[in-house]
Amino acid sequence: MATAATTAAGHGAGAKSKHESHSAPPVLKAVDAPKELEREPLVLNNRSMAWVTDTIAGMCERPMPKWWLPAFLASAGLMGMMFALVAYLISTGVGVWGLNQPADWAWDITNFVFWIGIGHAGTLISAILFLLRQKWRTSVNRAAEAMTLFAVACAGIFPVVHTGRVWFALYPGFLIPVPNANGIWPQFRSPLLWDVFAVSTYGTVSLLFWYVGLIPDLATLRDRATNKIRKFCYALFSLGWTGSNRHWSNYEKAYLIFAGLCTPLVLSVHSIVSFDFAVSQVPGWHTTIFPPYFVAGAVFGGFGMVLTLLVPLRWLFKLNDIVTDRHIELMCKVLLATGSIVGYAYGMEFFIAWYGGSPYELYAFKNRAFGEYWWAYWIMIGCNVVSPHFFWFRWFRRTGWFVWIISIFVNIGMWFERFVIIVTSLHRDYLPSSWGYFTPSWVDMFTFVGSFGLFMTLFLLFIRFLPAIAISEVKGVMPQADPHHPLGGAKGHH
Repeated sequence: MATAATTAAGHGAGAKSKHESHSAPPVLKAVDAPKELEREPLVLNNRSMAWVTDTIAGMCERPMPKWWLPAFLASAGLMGMMFALVAYLISTGVGVWGLNQPADWAWDITNFVFWIGIGHAGTLISAILFLLRQKWRTSVNRAAEAMTLFAVACAGIFPVVHTGRVWFALYPGFLIPVPNANGIWPQFRSPLLWDVFAVSTYGTVSLLFWYVGLIPDLATLRDRATNKIRKFCYALFSLGWTGSNRHWSNYEKAYLIFAGLCTPLVLSVHSIVSFDFAVSQVPGWHTTIFPPYFVAGAVFGGFGMVLTLLVPLRWLFKLNDIVTDRHIELMCKVLLATGSIVGYAYGMEFFIAWYGGSPYELYAFKNRAFGEYWWAYWIMIGCNVVSPHFFWFRWFRRTGWFVWIISIFVNIGMWFERFVIIVTSLHRDYLPSSWGYFTPSWVDMFTFVGSFGLFMTLFLLFIRFLPAIAISEVKGVMPQADPHHPLGGAKGHH
């Protein structure tokens, strides 16, 4: 009996302890992720949302630094020189340029393709990275979008003045497909006309996309403005934004739609620009690799220009907590990836020229590397293929001055790429009696230098009157905007 009782008591005690173990589960404690897996925050030093607004809005509210006015006057002077040279060209004739047979496309079309390529990074950062939910884009997308518009404005000048009789460029039936009394219509089978539609569509959609993203920030500047003129202008363009739930809902839908529209434009516009060459029968141009090759090169060159502008901007305005080393490093990785694609395309062009068996095609590529323009080809290889490979190493990706130097090399290399493609394919024709050597005239060179003046004048005005960084988007990726984060209102760990 005692044994039974003891056994029963033991079973009861065991049952009780077992029941207690089920009713009182162990306390789970959150364990922080290993340090090597933690991501660097997109805004450093636990800055508040008010600090972000004051810092970014203050760039255009406070008086500009002392360097701004000399930089603006120098850029405006270069821009004035460009327009003076364009007027000289129109009044005198295209003969003031160095192009001639057989190189009747040369410096001007090189500049056109260069500037169109520069504009691709803005749309890529804004649209494609937005659709892929890459939050790091928020600190750099506004400046990149503005750069897109200014680059398209620079690009549009060169093909128009290249037509010779510029006053016909906007004449119905010449470039614009408007019926007229004579029944003259553009040649729709020409890729030059495709350019008109592609570039104008790209510029229009990019402008609308940039403007839609600006609306919440324009309302912020409107509410902070003390000058009546500034307040009126910001109020006019902010379209009555109040920040209500309905406004945000409509804004996010519109932004998503524009991102969806811009994404195919990234691929289509420079593909169509490449058709200017690929649909011809000229050896060195007639190749199917051009559309993806041009797109990759455009993204490569565009990111190079973004870094060329942003690295000094973050230093001059002390924006290191918003445009962090992580942002610069990620853009360097994009440069490395697209630069590798471009290098692969260079090698594949030689392979296809050999494998295709066309003696003219093979000669065109041998002439690029070892002909009279060998110096331009190897500058291109050094800048576009060799220099990005420094970014395999973390120190180079996180050292601002080194990144800036490499970005300038990328810009130089991408200009030489277009020069090599255009000039070396034309200056050696099928007939040796037609061979020539293109040398740019002083009008060629200073018109191109002046186009940088136009670009920088527009960019300096942009940072003077508009927020160069998207205030609302940067706030959206901060911990304070996350309801599940302790700084955003969450209590304890979940």
